[in-house]
Amino acid sequence: MSVLPYVIAGWLFLIGCYGLATSRNLIHAVGCLAVCQSSTYVLLLAVGYRDGATAPVFSDITPGSRPVVDPVVQALVLTDVVIGATVTALLLALVIQVAKRHRTVDPDELSELRG
Repeated sequence: MSVLPYVIAGWLFLIGCYGLATSRNLIHAVGCLAVCQSSTYVLLLAVGYRDGATAPVFSDITPGSRPVVDPVVQALVLTDVVIGATVTALLLALVIQVAKRHRTVDPDELSELRG
């Protein structure tokens, strides 16, 4: 097993966090959060990967005759993709509402949101 997917997942997460910390635009911040979310896809797929394994379809072979990848990890990644898309859509809808009410997407200019 290679360490490369774990390095890529960590790099994606750090790039997304850096973008979140330095963002001066709410739409850019939502995009950076989506990049952070994509690092979890890479990490989950790296955990479930096996060398020389095939898809877990047992209609043409007997179970145990060859290695297969873990189908639970694939289901988790699919669920993660759906949840990530939903959260991104919800956050973009909230940014649209903020832009309609305050006429800006710069978080520094949103004085009404300060405590």
